[in-house]
Amino acid sequence: MLSLAFQSSTSSGAGGDAVMLFVFLLEVVIAIAIIAGLWKIFTKAGEPGWAAIIPLYNIYILLKIVGRPWWWLLVMLIPCVGVIVGIIVSLDLAKSFGKSAGFAVGLILLGFVFIPILGFGDSKYIGPAARR
Repeated sequence: MLSLAFQSSTSSGAGGDAVMLFVFLLEVVIAIAIIAGLWKIFTKAGEPGWAAIIPLYNIYILLKIVGRPWWWLLVMLIPCVGVIVGIIVSLDLAKSFGKSAGFAVGLILLGFVFIPILGFGDSKYIGPAARR
């Protein structure tokens, strides 16, 4: 009886493995889209595109693009406060490329869609929004 229960629970594992593989591949595609979008955003702003793949340095470059001071990177590491700072940076990023606050909401809620749109779209970098 015990072996029958073990066999039935392991035989259904193949479906779960397929779902896990699909989710993993979806996450990889989303990560590649975000990295490629950030790469293009950085190059549009005159910064090195490879900076998009370096953790923490990419945030530093993003803060530089939107015109915020470097120490905001340290503030972004504080739980809860970092979320608010991230929202402000997303708003500044949209304004730096001449986009509206509605586009900034898209960056905040659906960044994996709006970052590639900003990077590969026809928007031009018009300068740091925070310094205007």
